[in-house]
Amino acid sequence: MQNWKKVVVFGAIGAGTALMLAGRRPLGLALATGGVALLASEYPEKFQGLLEDAPEYLNKGIEILGRLKKVGEGFLEEAEQLSTNSLRDLNARFGD
Repeated sequence: MQNWKKVVVFGAIGAGTALMLAGRRPLGLALATGGVALLASEYPEKFQGLLEDAPEYLNKGIEILGRLKKVGEGFLEEAEQLSTNSLRDLNARFGD
């Protein structure tokens, strides 16, 4: 890929990401999409392979999110139990 194309691709993706983080989602998404489209036009065979493997990537992502959800629920349950125990200890120590 020529240097000017690299600058355009990564500039568009970077600027789009910055705009999305700044709250200007439509413009940021348009810029980032343009950068990715230019990148895909330069390497169509690699993007074709990515599209073919997309279901596998999505399944792995869903699996990871499920595990993170279980971990988060465990933290919430533990925090609730600790706060309940702390409240009981304070009531026992200082009375009602």
